[in-house]
Amino acid sequence: MYSYCYGNKHSALNLGLHCKIRISLLKKSETSAHQLIMSRAQAESVIKNIIREIVQECASKGHSLSETLVAFMVKAVVLDPRNEFNVDRTLTKDDVQKLIKYCVERLIDVRSPSLDTIKMQVYFDMNYTSRREFLDEHRRVLDARLTPVTREITDSRARTREELESLYRKIVSYVLLRSGLGSPTDIAVVREATAALQSVFPQTELGTFMSLTKRDKERQLQELTLIVSGIRLFNKECGKGGEGIDDLPGILNEAIPATTQNVDIEIQNSQQAAFRYTTLVESLQQHDPLPSPSEFPIQLLKDSLINVRQHEAFLRILLNDIIGCAQQVEMLVNQLSARMEQLQQTVQSKTAVPTAQVYPQFISISHLWTCFQDEMVLLSVLSNILASIEPFTRTQRDMFPEELVAPHIQNLEVKTDEQRILETMGNRVDPADFKDIPAIQWLFPETTKNYDRLLLQYRGCCGYAIVKYDRLLLPGNPDIGIMQYQEKLYVFSSKAAAYEFARNPEEYITLVGEAAKKSPELIQLLELHQQFAAISPYSQGEGGKLIEKPVTKSDSGTQTDTHILEENIVKDYEWNEWELRRKALKLANLRSKITKSSQTNLSNLRRQNATQVYLPKDQISQTKTTGQSNVPKPQVFLAGLRGIRGIRTMVKVDLTRDVDEI
Repeated sequence: MYSYCYGNKHSALNLGLHCKIRISLLKKSETSAHQLIMSRAQAESVIKNIIREIVQECASKGHSLSETLVAFMVKAVVLDPRNEFNVDRTLTKDDVQKLIKYCVERLIDVRSPSLDTIKMQVYFDMNYTSRREFLDEHRRVLDARLTPVTREITDSRARTREELESLYRKIVSYVLLRSGLGSPTDIAVVREATAALQSVFPQTELGTFMSLTKRDKERQLQELTLIVSGIRLFNKECGKGGEGIDDLPGILNEAIPATTQNVDIEIQNSQQAAFRYTTLVESLQQHDPLPSPSEFPIQLLKDSLINVRQHEAFLRILLNDIIGCAQQVEMLVNQLSARMEQLQQTVQSKTAVPTAQVYPQFISISHLWTCFQDEMVLLSVLSNILASIEPFTRTQRDMFPEELVAPHIQNLEVKTDEQRILETMGNRVDPADFKDIPAIQWLFPETTKNYDRLLLQYRGCCGYAIVKYDRLLLPGNPDIGIMQYQEKLYVFSSKAAAYEFARNPEEYITLVGEAAKKSPELIQLLELHQQFAAISPYSQGEGGKLIEKPVTKSDSGTQTDTHILEENIVKDYEWNEWELRRKALKLANLRSKITKSSQTNLSNLRRQNATQVYLPKDQISQTKTTGQSNVPKPQVFLAGLRGIRGIRTMVKVDLTRDVDEI
């Protein structure tokens, strides 16, 4: 499995600039636009040099540190008002050396729970990301490793038989590497994959494959990988193959509960340590007869409390992701079982099945198995992060082991977070007491939807306790009432703390920022990034108070013309991708077509012809006199046709009249 470091998104320079370390290299009276640009460029150069020098000095003392951690420490030292840095004036050489000295001293302190907390936060921020980004990075790394193999296949110009056989073996190796189902050096795995590939893509098809474009080759390789993987997985399910294929569902079903149990144990240990430290700090601050501060320095106890609270917060993030893995695996197991059963019904011991029926199912099975592999990678990364943040809690465990603390709190009640909340249940704030402060509103479970899902400030800790007891973290009780002030929500550990905070919320919010400057690890733990993004570091000119950046506002309006550009409507635009595909295929087919023409004897009739003639003239003629003639009508009578007694022959009598008689 792979472990990734996402350091590229938080470079030392970017983090250093984000820390609001603004070094003024020009006098305010000379700040023109060009000078301001030069000032920023010079400031970036100074920051880089400072960070680089601190890294080198720590390395000379035997401590190898990342630039990101050093940049964060530079931010912490500059923000700490006890160091009295004024970044609104030009930093002298002595100021730079002083900054480097303070940073090196804090970075090489091996007995500092505060430094361990900062290291833990930097490591988690550099290595943890969302589930989607984890998997995208894994696929990107896999594609990068397969790029040389893919290039050898797509750029091949094999001609001879030996070259074609070598190309086919490379395709088999690509299928195994892409699918992750067995090693390409295992002969049994290679034989099984080759047999599956030959059933889909016989070696005789290499000629057609060679004629494809590079993009089509890559697409066909991916499709062949999915089909071959699906065939092998189905054969494994049927007990007829599956050489070198691990039982990922079974492995995940065993690994996820074990990892969840380990995280639960770590969370319980961190919580128990937090409960002990909180009880001991409260007793020391009440001046009870307990060990001297030299044996239990109260500030180190508070730093240790912050360390275990931060560790617990990170563990809960990892636990949430692991629970998501478990839910995803359960869903995938059901889908894979249903898909295998459907494929079994499709095949049903048939000797031949249409590829249109089985190939999509093989591809679906392969996609499901890829999801199992993603869950394995994600679980491996989460396990690595879990193991890597544990060493950052060893300093406080070695300084205050349970055996050392237990005798001094045996007569005290070690309260859990749940017990502290139960003690203050029912003791609610009365909103009527704050009618004179309209900016404050109080929310209660009965009148607020999704009350337990509201985003609380300071990660649910009591802001009053952080200020009153100098960075002591106490859990707030939402049942007392959630105070809404300037669209932000605050909870408190007691009703009295709520009343004190609500009387002057701006002052307490500012003092929480001051406390975070003394312990910069609280910026991430209490999620104070937004507050510190709008606040400049400590300045001597205001007596050590925070200087808020001026917020300038002005009324402005803009108006745009209607249709300032001429219309450009594409007449042949198509939104349907299938119509676009049809047109693309039509155009592609035209590449192999030739336009021909011929003419026949009658083809001229298919076109329009026109002729021009002289119109006929009107003419008349006249003859001489009109004459007529008439002739007699010939008449003949035949007698004796039926026979006459005494006459045996027929007699013909001419009855035609003479012409003269007419």
